[in-house]
Amino acid sequence: MFKKLLAAIGVGGASVDTRLLNASLQPGQTFEARIVLKGGEVSQSIAGLELALMTRVKVSDGDSSHFINHCLASWRISEGFELQAGEERELPFIGQLHPETPFTELPVRNNQCRVWLQTGLAIDYAIDPGDQDLLQIQPTQLLLHLLQAMEELGFVLKKADVEQGYINTSGFRSGSGCYQELEFVPAGLGIRLLREVELTLVPAGKQTHILLELDRAFRGDGYLSLTLDNQADYPQVLAALQPHLV
Repeated sequence: MFKKLLAAIGVGGASVDTRLLNASLQPGQTFEARIVLKGGEVSQSIAGLELALMTRVKVSDGDSSHFINHCLASWRISEGFELQAGEERELPFIGQLHPETPFTELPVRNNQCRVWLQTGLAIDYAIDPGDQDLLQIQPTQLLLHLLQAMEELGFVLKKADVEQGYINTSGFRSGSGCYQELEFVPAGLGIRLLREVELTLVPAGKQTHILLELDRAFRGDGYLSLTLDNQADYPQVLAALQPHLV
């Protein structure tokens, strides 16, 4: 009985470990994992097993802001079962990242973007022995072209974060409940009409919508939306941005 009480508070109880075949992915990409369950010192009733794709989002509240965890997608891996003491059970799983998963591998020092898989093991009357696995979300080829074009046009990436909410324009709308902002500033010290550019990508199948928020020195903020083919080459990307950022 004493061991069961200890297991209920997480001492000597069941554990879960999600092992990814590849933790370096792109938004919308399929991933494979093996979820390993290990029984503790006593048998326990497992009510269910779930996997969630998580990110950290900034919530603005007046003049202040704070971060909360946000679920992009979730999967029910298993229904209830009994996990015996010392038993090891392995469950294979194949899932797909949400297409709006934020990029984490970016060339910027102030990178506030985090993405991870969180495994939840629901145990009756016990603490959830969850597991977290960080993902490296790599830029798509289109984003690499955008970063290169912004640099050629005289801007440097200053900060990247993920905001709570939706992008809603006359032509497109995001759907994940959060959006990533890439903040660019002029690279030089000279006077520029644009003081800051915030760039957000919203994928849509074979195309990507792009929202630019332009902070102009003498005209205030303005917004510009573009749509590019995912296979657009660098000259095409540069030509799409250049008329608006010079």
